Amino acid sequence: MKSKHMPERTCVGCRSVKTKRELVRIVREPAGTVDVDPVGKKSGRGVYVCPNLACLESAVKSGRLKTGLEAEIPAEVIAKIRERLLGV
Repeated sequence: MKSKHMPERTCVGCRSVKTKRELVRIVREPAGTVDVDPVGKKSGRGVYVCPNLACLESAVKSGRLKTGLEAEIPAEVIAKIRERLLGV
């Protein structure tokens, strides 16, 4: 029996490659707002991060989150993403 192909993505925090379902997508929507995309279907520029705070902090500190989304991310938005990540 042939197994179904699962798309893989790279976490911008720890740089590990995992299946898309294991990661959380953070998206910059066309309007410019940045938010967590729990379903992974929102339109806009997205990056993936492991569902833990260590990876998110690493992505923010290294600047890979800002570079991947091609946008400045205000501190209050990062705080909101932290809260949403804990709930995912």
